[in-house]
Amino acid sequence: MIDARGLSCPLPVVLTQKEIKNNHPDKIEIVVDNQCAVENISRFADNNSYSVEVKENGEDFNIVLTKK
Repeated sequence: MIDARGLSCPLPVVLTQKEIKNNHPDKIEIVVDNQCAVENISRFADNNSYSVEVKENGEDFNIVLTKK
């Protein structure tokens, strides 16, 4: 799991890219606290063959990426 709360873009996307490049996970969860990060990670995921599921958890967003 990547905890990217408090980080502004593009850092949440960069952390996600790094994790995918280094470990090639079938599933990865990212926690962010802003809508911009949700949109940017979702766009990155779509372009890299991952499906996206977003759940709001209070002020945070849990993003689950699953390899297609």
